[in-house]
Amino acid sequence: MALVHSFEKSGNFLFRYRGQIPTILFLLAIPVVYFTNYDCLQKEGWYFTALLVVSVVLSLLGQIIRAIAIGTSNKNTSGRNTKKQVAEALNTKGIYSTMRHPLYVGNYFMWIGIVAYTGNIWFVVLVSLAFWLYYERIMFAEERFLERKFGEDYVNWSLKVPAFIPSFKNYEENDIKFSMKTILRREYSGVTATMLGFLFVDFFRDWFTTGKIEFRLYYVVVLVVALSISLILRTLKHHTKVLHEADRS
Repeated sequence: MALVHSFEKSGNFLFRYRGQIPTILFLLAIPVVYFTNYDCLQKEGWYFTALLVVSVVLSLLGQIIRAIAIGTSNKNTSGRNTKKQVAEALNTKGIYSTMRHPLYVGNYFMWIGIVAYTGNIWFVVLVSLAFWLYYERIMFAEERFLERKFGEDYVNWSLKVPAFIPSFKNYEENDIKFSMKTILRREYSGVTATMLGFLFVDFFRDWFTTGKIEFRLYYVVVLVVALSISLILRTLKHHTKVLHEADRS
């Protein structure tokens, strides 16, 4: 098998199972938190505050990038399809005129915020490298599909727009208006998972540093808020027409 075909095949395989990344990160975080020294967090209150703020800002940045991409995308593009590549239209304007894969950039920042919250810089470096290798294959397979689907239109766009690191020199304003309904309908699970990720790290850090399991009030508050967001928006999506939009996927 030619290398290009091998890359595409492995990229399509990883594309189908990309939803398992959060589970893998959660499992890896447990030993990382266990072996990380948190003496500085206990001695210096400002250190924990800075760590929390930086981590939340990174995850929030990822959510914002994803929201911009999804809230202004064409119908039948940038979907949550997992079985195969699907696209009936090519996004080339707005955030897609600054980078070709804003959803994956958003994913990186969203999850690296939780990784950074462990306070282990080596874990951040390792996950960043693994993320790049993982998504490089997915992006390769996706771009092969789009090139076959849209031909010269895709090639011309891809030649002037970077894959991952944004460039604003060729920015084109999007014709599609931003839709908050689309965000509420499609992104609630990511928001919930991010909140639970921070809670997960906090719970195990408290357990490993104190040597005992404590159920703090804010654990309950964050858990209830996260699950409520998911439950309410999922109900509105599947059992009402409140979030329905005829011209959006």
